[in-house]
Amino acid sequence: MKERGLFDTIVGSFRQRLSSLPDKRTGKNTRYGMEDAALSAFSVFFTQTPSFLAYQRMMAGSKGKSNAQSLFGVHQIPSDNHIRDLLDAVAPEHIFPVFEEIWQALAQHRQLEGFRSIADSLLMALDGTEYFSSRQIHCPQCSTRTLKSGDTHYFHSVVTPVIVCPGQTQVMPLVPEFIKPQDGHDKQDCETAAAKRWLAQHGHRFSPLNVTVLGDDLYCRQPLCQKLLAQPFNFILVCRPDSHTTLYDHLERVDLPTLITQRWTGKIEEIATYRYLNRVPLRDGDDALWVNWCDVTVSRPDGKISYHNAFATNHTLSDDNVAEIVLAGRTRWKVENENNNTLKTKGYNLEHNFGHGKQHLASVLATLNILSLLFHTVLELLDQKYQRLRAHLPTRKTFFDDLRALTRYLYFDNWDHLLTFMLQGLELDIPPNTS
Repeated sequence: MKERGLFDTIVGSFRQRLSSLPDKRTGKNTRYGMEDAALSAFSVFFTQTPSFLAYQRMMAGSKGKSNAQSLFGVHQIPSDNHIRDLLDAVAPEHIFPVFEEIWQALAQHRQLEGFRSIADSLLMALDGTEYFSSRQIHCPQCSTRTLKSGDTHYFHSVVTPVIVCPGQTQVMPLVPEFIKPQDGHDKQDCETAAAKRWLAQHGHRFSPLNVTVLGDDLYCRQPLCQKLLAQPFNFILVCRPDSHTTLYDHLERVDLPTLITQRWTGKIEEIATYRYLNRVPLRDGDDALWVNWCDVTVSRPDGKISYHNAFATNHTLSDDNVAEIVLAGRTRWKVENENNNTLKTKGYNLEHNFGHGKQHLASVLATLNILSLLFHTVLELLDQKYQRLRAHLPTRKTFFDDLRALTRYLYFDNWDHLLTFMLQGLELDIPPNTS
């Protein structure tokens, strides 16, 4: 690993995994390997350069070699249409093992310890996001909604589990779960059903790691909470009055323990008022799950409220930990801002229609896109050259603009060579290779 460099090692492992993708082709018409198609698509997402492959085809024609091969292991670059055609028949589940391999690498480098939070647990935020919508383009995997006009709206969405932590700028995307029609079910698939499937298929992998699941009010329902506890996972879930009337009726009969704290933000003094109560029923009925409830109201000296929210949790609450529990619960926003929003608005263009296909293309491209964010996270955490370079460039956009320009005009033997070239251009000290 030291000789090849971290990124090259991960890409090599990635290519080996992709070499076993199912191939619908028969006969001898197999000029392009399935791994070439998948890695070509991945390279576009990783570099955030829609024209990356076009540039590399030109470079291969003029120089006999390209960065697509040296950086991403693409031996032969298929055409865009050929990539779409080859990947359409590949279910995203065939790529999921790559997430596990990266997770193992992060664990081996003890990166999980820096993400531990309340009660020494890892915070896993769950959230659903839509990544494709159209009134015309659709496939059998699409969900549908009927518009007021009577027209049908087709869309794709996915549940994106992410490891988050207060104070950490990075997030760790995990294997996604796509919301799509399920065999044997007449009812349309939904976010909570997808979350339950994810728990059934992947929860056991994380059970020994002491996980606390974060989610919005949609997840704060007894059937899902019971599945979380069965893993066993802890949870801190948004709990709103309009969807939990029994719980809030119970609160009205009790003098709630209250904690008030003050902090200076650097501009203004904030007053946080925490209220909490242990053992309240999540719903009506003798079989109700008993949970612990807390809320926070953040106000300013003039009385203006800047934030309010409430949570249900299985963590026992006290004056000593209620503020930390709330902070962990509020970290749920990172799955939206640092993961889903980053994928949509920070160059990965998750919502862009790179190709819809007739089977799995939309979801397999979304999977490769999510993986590209995870690859950058790994580099941020483990690659010293990458860390130094990103720290000295003014914005993330500058980094990707430079990456786009350099790989268009210059050939690099490997990723480490590219980073070294960029660091030398900035006259920065070169850290050693990172294993």
